[in-house]
Amino acid sequence: MREKTFNKTSLILVLGSLTALGPFSIDMYLPAFPKMAEGLGTTVPQIAMSLSSYFIGLAAGQLFYGPFLDRFGRKPPLYMGLFIYILASIACGFSKSVETLVVFRFVQAIGGCAAGVTAMAMVRDYFSPQESAKVLSLLILILGLSPLLAPTIGGLLSTHLGWQSLFWALTGLGVFVLSLAIFFLPSLYIPNKDHSLHPFKIVGNYWQILKNPRFYAYSLAGSIGFSGLFAYLAASPTIFMEIFRVSEQTYGFIFALLASGLIGASQINVVLLKRFNNTTILRAGLIGMFSMATIFFIGTYFDLLGLPGTLVVLFLYLSCVGFSNPNAAALALAPFARNAGSAAAMIGFLQMALGALTSVLIGILKAQQLLPIAGVFVGTSALAVCVLTLGTKRINKDGQTPH
Repeated sequence: MREKTFNKTSLILVLGSLTALGPFSIDMYLPAFPKMAEGLGTTVPQIAMSLSSYFIGLAAGQLFYGPFLDRFGRKPPLYMGLFIYILASIACGFSKSVETLVVFRFVQAIGGCAAGVTAMAMVRDYFSPQESAKVLSLLILILGLSPLLAPTIGGLLSTHLGWQSLFWALTGLGVFVLSLAIFFLPSLYIPNKDHSLHPFKIVGNYWQILKNPRFYAYSLAGSIGFSGLFAYLAASPTIFMEIFRVSEQTYGFIFALLASGLIGASQINVVLLKRFNNTTILRAGLIGMFSMATIFFIGTYFDLLGLPGTLVVLFLYLSCVGFSNPNAAALALAPFARNAGSAAAMIGFLQMALGALTSVLIGILKAQQLLPIAGVFVGTSALAVCVLTLGTKRINKDGQTPH
């Protein structure tokens, strides 16, 4: 299952490129919404439906790839997914209506999510739970290039070459990632020929994964906490460009600044793991999220924060996400070896599904003010802490030792 000697650095870099494909596909085209709406003769909210369809495709696709990764090995399903992603990216660039764009963004997500699921499964293949949290933190560092670079690149491309050029760039990125996977990605995972692809067997396998106390405690707590990031992504244009009236250029700078909190915390996590276990850091991260969300809510209610205070609180909030997410994923994957692909897929599904629900909640609330947005942050972080607390009690009651 694991190669005794392999280049960890090159492996992590390739896995990082796989992990970054999805976020680049999201962040790169956000600044182009107005130009896309103008070009397709529609409105920005209608263009935003293509973002929702992408999230839905990410959630659904996770469950599709998991069984195939366990049955056929890591590379064949990955190649298939990346090929679908490339074709769908081309189709998005040729879209003549918003309805066509929405459909092909869904297909693009179905293909692209193979990269993230495969990366997480291979982390479990090659690394122990303690090492996995460190590797996942390093992947977040690579992932951090997306919010730092993608909006700027997307804005430049759409301004000078038209919005279609964004999808030509994503096509090229897909080809690049596929090439890395073919030539540089090792895979010693032995395909499990006994892993059935019968629909009832697949559902049964996912149910067995969900029934594992360690899995549902850590994956649900981590995914609910992680959904706060989706709430931030959905609300950040409203917070900064409509409420605080910053320019598009300033918004891009703020977006990158706040993303650095998430990235930096994930790297500090690597150091903390030398002294503390995964569970301790996860609990501290979720409690920190709840604390920052509560400060955000109270400060907003009494109009105490302003733009500087909001930036500080959101920076710390996202930093806590950087502490909690890699440890939650590592702990949830720990009980699984032969079906790590399915377990990774279920984690990805939970993260995307709960994240999509949270972003939809922001839309349902029609949150044009800070208070309801802060309320969503408080609710998700509080629920995550409760799930972790109840889940760890169940784990201890069953005699399982948290890492």
